[in-house]
Amino acid sequence: MRILGIDPGTQTTGFGVIEFDGYDYQLVDFGCIKTTKEFSLAERMNQIVADLKTLIAENKPDEICLERLYFGKNVTNGIQVAHARGAMMHEISLLGFKPSEYNPMEVKLNVCGYGKAKKDQIQRMVQMILKLDFIPSPDDAADALAIAICHANTQKLNKLVA
Repeated sequence: MRILGIDPGTQTTGFGVIEFDGYDYQLVDFGCIKTTKEFSLAERMNQIVADLKTLIAENKPDEICLERLYFGKNVTNGIQVAHARGAMMHEISLLGFKPSEYNPMEVKLNVCGYGKAKKDQIQRMVQMILKLDFIPSPDDAADALAIAICHANTQKLNKLVA
């Protein structure tokens, strides 16, 4: 199963693509979709959706998963991210996918065993799980890989329970 994990953002959207055969994980691709501050919100959404569409066409995922929105201290930033998530969800559904969503604590608990893991802990665990000889960076991309790993683990558990 090929999984595309997405860590949504308006300026930086992390993505990570993995293969999971039920036992082993393999890194396929990871990185970030970036927009510039000079773009209007509509221009940013257009760029994110266009880049996402290209990413999906190039990587041909079987499943797509996103981080569920979390409103921390900065509500204004959360609203901006909600716009990006909405645009991405719309495009993903137009392409025929039914994306799964995981909140940050679920991902951290699933990947690190601790729901309040720090960014560097997530990066290190992603490195270990994917057997990489480098720490995945930037943290937006590492988070997206963690989301994909969380989805793989969840799907495996769902199959065992069913």
